[in-house]
Amino acid sequence: MVGSTVVRVRCSVVVPAHNEELLLPRALASIRSAASRADAEVEIVVVANRCTDDTVLLARGAGATVVASEARNIAAVRNDGVARSAGEVVVTMDADAVMAECALVEVDRRLTSGRYVGGGTKVRLDRTSAGIRTTLALVEITTFVLRLGGGMFWCARRDFDAIGGFDESLLLAEDLAFARRLRDHGRRTDRRFTVLRDAPLVVSARKFDRYGDWHMLRMVWQLPEIRASLRGRDTAFVDRYFFDFNG
Repeated sequence: MVGSTVVRVRCSVVVPAHNEELLLPRALASIRSAASRADAEVEIVVVANRCTDDTVLLARGAGATVVASEARNIAAVRNDGVARSAGEVVVTMDADAVMAECALVEVDRRLTSGRYVGGGTKVRLDRTSAGIRTTLALVEITTFVLRLGGGMFWCARRDFDAIGGFDESLLLAEDLAFARRLRDHGRRTDRRFTVLRDAPLVVSARKFDRYGDWHMLRMVWQLPEIRASLRGRDTAFVDRYFFDFNG
């Protein structure tokens, strides 16, 4: 159109949110702060998943694009957000997290180098204890051995599409499956999967507040429920711990 300006969106940050009126504002503020340091246009897409509170109003008030989703499947929720976004780069993080100010600068620096397919971030909790430190240490050891990462995922849209996004057949551990497929895709295309250790994602410790600081180590007693969720036979565990959870 004559006289119009087409803004090319470099990066889309997708944030799934289920009744997140309490924590979403700080997540969006952190994304805006990181975007202000990035030399690129950044859009924020909030996927309002079965929300009955003021999540949608808060997201729109903050200038985010809002996508409605009724799925009880976090992989599908993330994919819905990415499908409605416009950026050449895709970033996804949860609504109870705070993005580092340098995160989008570091994402852009690594992707424009051509040496990286994408990756995750180091994760910190917004409070600590012996149980939380032990849990995070075990997670870090596991992801290091597997050469994977978590927290905030990031990659070029073309690579997200090439691996089919998040696997919607999984009700649990879809993030690790995504990381593994992105890592393997990077190996095939001579690029590395990496973890942004200098731009950690700070995540709410609300599940530790609710279930106890050692609860993840006690999950061995819930293995039958967890296996059932992994196999898609029973959603009791994922419903309680993920889909219907709010701190």
